[in-house]
Amino acid sequence: MTTAVAAPFRFFSLQVVRTRRLGPSLARVTFAGPDLRGFHSDGQDQSLSLFLPHPGQEEPAVPIELGDGWWQGWRELPDDVRAVMRSYTLRALRRDSDGDTVEIDIDFVLHGVGPESPVQPGPASRWAADAAPGDRVVLLGPAVADNRAIRFRPPEDTDLVVVWGDETAVPAACAIVESLPAGTRARVWLEVPHAEDAQELRTAADAEINWLVKDVTSGPESTLATLRAAQLPSAEHPYVWIAGESGRVKRLRRHFVGERGVDRRRVTFVGYWRQGLTEEQLREQG
Repeated sequence: MTTAVAAPFRFFSLQVVRTRRLGPSLARVTFAGPDLRGFHSDGQDQSLSLFLPHPGQEEPAVPIELGDGWWQGWRELPDDVRAVMRSYTLRALRRDSDGDTVEIDIDFVLHGVGPESPVQPGPASRWAADAAPGDRVVLLGPAVADNRAIRFRPPEDTDLVVVWGDETAVPAACAIVESLPAGTRARVWLEVPHAEDAQELRTAADAEINWLVKDVTSGPESTLATLRAAQLPSAEHPYVWIAGESGRVKRLRRHFVGERGVDRRRVTFVGYWRQGLTEEQLREQG
């Protein structure tokens, strides 16, 4: 069942078709369903809202039958009933030749999963770690290919693309790098919890890709020091895309604008999460 929400976005009822572990901290879940014939996106960092069931529920509780009133209806559901909502980015979209079979990939960061983890896993990490074919979810995503939830938009005159992302931004960053056309110069830094989380990326671009293992002891200072020490190719019209923890994103934006002199209008920065706050807490603040 699909219900229009606020064009160009709508709900999609999906099922898991397969899962794949990408590394100690990352898992890929592939979804499919007849609804996806109406899913369209031309963006590489397409933002999505995913609704997940609580343990013991067969499907997430989202009152999509309320149409435009779904948000208020969802908020009014009891805490142990209301579907868990989390924001993700699209990793890949695939259609067969006739468009009848559509799949999407979403990569999950498995925060707190594993016996040696110092933190407790959140509901989305727990769900992704145990996801199996047939599991049902609801997705709020785009029905129009060019929509406001796409942020990576380099100007046509861009002669250097610079990308930085932490583990939460790795899916979008990887999709961006893989999409860059031949002749594009790119310098990329991707920060992950473990060296085994690094992935092999195929791109036609002249891309230098640096996988960094997160230094939890020095925090954002090590990230800033790495970028300050980096030698970037000379460029008249660089474009910078930064995404991840909001505190680091803000510091890196100040670095590129204030220290490297990049035009602030050519810097896209997205805070996917904030240290010490859950997504529910962030939503309350917003």
